[in-house]
Amino acid sequence: MGTLFVIATPIGNLEDLTYRAARVLGELDALACEDTRVTRRIFERYSIPSPRTIFAYHDHNEESAGKRMLGLLAEGLKVGLCTDGGYPGISDPGYRVIAACHEAGHRIEIVPGAGAVPTALLASGLSTSSYTFKGFPPRKPGARKRFLEMDRDLPHTLVLFESPYRVERLLGEALEVLGDRLAAVCVELTKKFEQIHRGHLSELREQFQGRNVKGEITMVIAGNNPRFCRDTDEPDADDDDEEDAWEQDVDDE
Repeated sequence: MGTLFVIATPIGNLEDLTYRAARVLGELDALACEDTRVTRRIFERYSIPSPRTIFAYHDHNEESAGKRMLGLLAEGLKVGLCTDGGYPGISDPGYRVIAACHEAGHRIEIVPGAGAVPTALLASGLSTSSYTFKGFPPRKPGARKRFLEMDRDLPHTLVLFESPYRVERLLGEALEVLGDRLAAVCVELTKKFEQIHRGHLSELREQFQGRNVKGEITMVIAGNNPRFCRDTDEPDADDDDEEDAWEQDVDDE
């Protein structure tokens, strides 16, 4: 049986590649990556020897490339999987081939590293005791609103990815569905022109109105908690007690 190495790669700043990831990349027999041109920059930057076999694994060839990976693993080889940035399988292809490797009995090793979700969550200054990662919202307005409504009454901080072309629209819909909560729009995380915009949803919507946004976007929105939402009445003493008890339960877990 072979070993599948699921390798996290930098989300922008190449200095975020770990020593372990660099070593593993240099020891692979084969590597499947989202875009071979993007991944090749890592090999060139750190003078890592390339595997004998490098091929693409993305949304449009996931089934065929997955079968190729399983075939290589069946030969007892070391096969790596990475995306253009962050973790394979997190809003990127990967989880299907990982599941198939489990079923086939191959060893799976996760090589941790940079990720947009924890980076944005910490940069936002919002609660980190409990959060929900939602990935990319649907494109159609009705589906997007239903997507947001699913978490309207929950206390967890929300983390989402979004296209730079739909940031203003998402901020407006989040304001309508969730109320005027604290949020953060994180642009180009870890890169040279990284920006963190923090404020209430109404303020952020005004900031991004008609704005030409470039780069990758991660949005963080506070959960349903009176202390983070402008249009909610101030909680009374009992509400404070209930909130403190909830936070204690989360910490205890």
